[in-house]
Amino acid sequence: MAAWVILIVALLALSSSRALASDPSPLQDFCVADFDSNAFVNGFPCKDPTTVTADDFHISGLDKVSNTDNDLGANITLVNVNRLPGLNTLGVAMSRIDYAPFGLNPPHSHPRSSEILHVAEGTLYAGFVTSNTEKGNILIAKKLSSGDAFVFPQGLMHFQFNLGDTNAVAFAAFGSQSPGLITVANALFGSKPSIPDYILSQAVQLSKTTVDWLQQQEWVDIAREY
Repeated sequence: MAAWVILIVALLALSSSRALASDPSPLQDFCVADFDSNAFVNGFPCKDPTTVTADDFHISGLDKVSNTDNDLGANITLVNVNRLPGLNTLGVAMSRIDYAPFGLNPPHSHPRSSEILHVAEGTLYAGFVTSNTEKGNILIAKKLSSGDAFVFPQGLMHFQFNLGDTNAVAFAAFGSQSPGLITVANALFGSKPSIPDYILSQAVQLSKTTVDWLQQQEWVDIAREY
């Protein structure tokens, strides 16, 4: 009997951990985000369903090329719950990524979502880096052509680079209404307030002078979660 109790408890614990690993499942047809509510929940409260319209589920402009005139030569049009309130509780989001010739979507991670990337135009070099292993952090990367897709597992650092001398376009889909975004260089050297230089210099094995110089740079932010 005791063994059965232990087994049941273990199964419940596993099922609970899996349930907490992604966005909550919807308990109704939809829950359009009410940005004017003062309630605090994990996500957004629901609008009165009698006031919902088709516009709450619609967004346009994803056919337009975004401005890539920046130091990275790339730009992201993010479609998450903050821009499309009908995504609330549905557990999905997407983005369009435009790359100038040799443009870069720099190393970054999404703490709340995996990602699948589809290359619509051009040729990209894309990949992710594994968590720490006995063999170190392993790079898994591949050259992608138009029509190819590539998956980036949740929370792992990844990137895309335009290998061509023409513009490239990709579309990404996320398993969260709000996948989150941590751009590695921006987080390390552009945080506010700054991480103390003596901590960073030891962590990345650079001199304080170099770290101070890096912290003085204007780090490009080509996509914002909020």
